[in-house]
Amino acid sequence: MEARVIGGGIGGLAAAVGLTRTGWQVTVDERATALSDDGTGLGMWPQAVAALGQLGLADELRRRGAPQEPGSILRPDGRRLVTVDTERLRRRTGETVYVVPRPQLLTLLFEALPEGTVRFGRPGPDPLECDADVVVGADGAHSAVRTRLFGPTYALRPTGYTVWRGVAATGVEQAGEVWGPAAKFGYSPLRNGRTNFYAVLPTPTERRSPDVEWELLWHRFGRWAEPVPSVLRSADPARALRHSLTHLAPALPRYVTGRTALLGDAAHTMTPDLGQGACQALLDGLVLARCLANVSSRAEVPAALADYDRLRRRPTQRIAAASRWLGRLSVLRHGTGVRDAVVTAAGKLVE
Repeated sequence: MEARVIGGGIGGLAAAVGLTRTGWQVTVDERATALSDDGTGLGMWPQAVAALGQLGLADELRRRGAPQEPGSILRPDGRRLVTVDTERLRRRTGETVYVVPRPQLLTLLFEALPEGTVRFGRPGPDPLECDADVVVGADGAHSAVRTRLFGPTYALRPTGYTVWRGVAATGVEQAGEVWGPAAKFGYSPLRNGRTNFYAVLPTPTERRSPDVEWELLWHRFGRWAEPVPSVLRSADPARALRHSLTHLAPALPRYVTGRTALLGDAAHTMTPDLGQGACQALLDGLVLARCLANVSSRAEVPAALADYDRLRRRPTQRIAAASRWLGRLSVLRHGTGVRDAVVTAAGKLVE
């Protein structure tokens, strides 16, 4: 059986690894000319770590990543609103959250594939004309495969906010996310004394140079409680990534059309507020591979893809909706005092 994967990101590579190990012949077409080396830290939650464990890759993930220690949601003045207790998660699941740089996760999956599986510099075939037994649309948030299958109705919608991400050459003791009015700043420790960070503000009316935009960030966050100013001060503006925050709306009615399955951001682009985008893409790829593991003829493909759609569509769309809701809450323009009081009270209920 032959599978053609369009897109060599986290979900596409995960699907390729899973399918290859069950005997499928897999080709991955990646538009970029090489494996991506940009991106900041990604949180790998226990379910994703367990899925990698089924492929024998969990130990290597732990080696490349840093355990996420308990962190807090804070006010700009440093007052704690609620603690995010990863230790409780460890006790309940036997696993913790690991923060791993995106290039490291991509490399981990890429190295698990047979040589030549990924073909760089190729955009991939038309999914409706490809003769492979299965086509996997894993070509990201701006998915051409999704548009080909569902048209322009299902498209990315702006949230009105922009995120700046980067890695700072300074260390923090634990993770934190600071909520202000119409602004948010997050940070988490990486290995080697570095810090993954992100800053969220309303989208500027026009694009400016990195130095000018960094002045905007410093003006907004420079007087917040430590470690926010120290993290910003030790970051390189020229290496920061800037993205408008978007989400997919309306939600897709299905993830499967014919012999083509969508996964990851192509299927459910979500805001990063729950830190689940990479995890869900990884799980999509591995669940798809599991559903197709015992398929031995093209006639059996539709039922297997229907299983994948049943297992993944509703859970991922619920997570996407929850992430969007949390994102709106975290950057409220007005009523932040009420918000902070509610978040603090909710945190005490689960302590």
